[in-house]
Amino acid sequence: MIIVHVVEPFAAGIAVFVKYLTEIMPHDSHIIIHGERKQVMCAGEVKKTFSLPNVRFIKWRSAQRSIDPFKDFLALAELYKILKRLKNGNRVDSVHLHSSKSGLLGRVACRMLGIKNVFYTPNGAPFLSGKTVFSKYFYRQMEKFGNSLGGKVVCCSPSELSTYLRLGIDAIYISNGIPVEDMVQANTVSKKEKFRIVTSGRITAQKNPNLFNSIANYFKEFDQFEFIWAGDGDEKQSLTAKNIVVTGWLKEKEIKKLLADSDMYLSTALYEGLSFGVLEALILHKPVLLSHCVGNTDVVKNGINGDLFRTEAEAIVKILQYYNNRDMLKVMGGFSKSICETEFNIKHNFGSYRELYKNAISIAPGKKWAFA
Repeated sequence: MIIVHVVEPFAAGIAVFVKYLTEIMPHDSHIIIHGERKQVMCAGEVKKTFSLPNVRFIKWRSAQRSIDPFKDFLALAELYKILKRLKNGNRVDSVHLHSSKSGLLGRVACRMLGIKNVFYTPNGAPFLSGKTVFSKYFYRQMEKFGNSLGGKVVCCSPSELSTYLRLGIDAIYISNGIPVEDMVQANTVSKKEKFRIVTSGRITAQKNPNLFNSIANYFKEFDQFEFIWAGDGDEKQSLTAKNIVVTGWLKEKEIKKLLADSDMYLSTALYEGLSFGVLEALILHKPVLLSHCVGNTDVVKNGINGDLFRTEAEAIVKILQYYNNRDMLKVMGGFSKSICETEFNIKHNFGSYRELYKNAISIAPGKKWAFA
């Protein structure tokens, strides 16, 4: 089977998502049509993380992030030509579109070409990103229009699914997952002088770096606290607190080592699909303190493996509680690992995508198709 993935942006969590799909289906062929955001991560570096020989890359040169009718028309025309060439060469069994820009342009192109086996994973509902009433309305209408073109929306968490059902879009979900074997060993006894609080991913408005900065700034006079953001992005200038370290993009092993040596994971995101950074923290025995938003609510069992917070003050109080109860962190970390192994094991979850691509099962409209 040949699966064509259309990806913009080709970086961070979405790139990890596609990489895991290619690894969980090693006997199938994967063609990745990708854009590039050099200011986030060079596509060449991302390609190096794909180690199996079953992957081929095609650059989508005109794809870009911002909405621009002229440039988006050029991106659509280019994508149409690429997909047409693949279809004529009998190299398309299924098309999987990743993120909102790929989802919209990809469904237009597939509709024009008569490609019907099409799937769209938002990896973070785009209509949640609107800052004004108008922008929220615009993004909602774009999602509805895209859905009218065909294809099946496949969310990556139950809460993300709920947002689409409330919008009137029939969807299903398959939970994100990660490999639970062969992870680096987490430190169970801290040998650090400082209490290390880590997050990872692109530094973008969606991740709410301003809130992360405000929380860290509260602890700026306490030398025993250290905040680390593993990643980079357009909103890096928001992280001004003197106790924040921005590492830039790290290799996979380096990020896992950093997480393993941390005391807890903090997410201030405004919304998520289902964060791979959070899942990696779980499998590495870390308690997680996450903003109360779509995606994050599916990971936390309050007081068991971490907590959700709604305000800056709530987050600060929880961090102080964690700092003063180190033994509690060890217990919560153990629950984190157990939850990840049972609910977010990639072998159990992502293995279902192959059956979906094959169109081997009939799904009733609106059914919540979950695998855990």
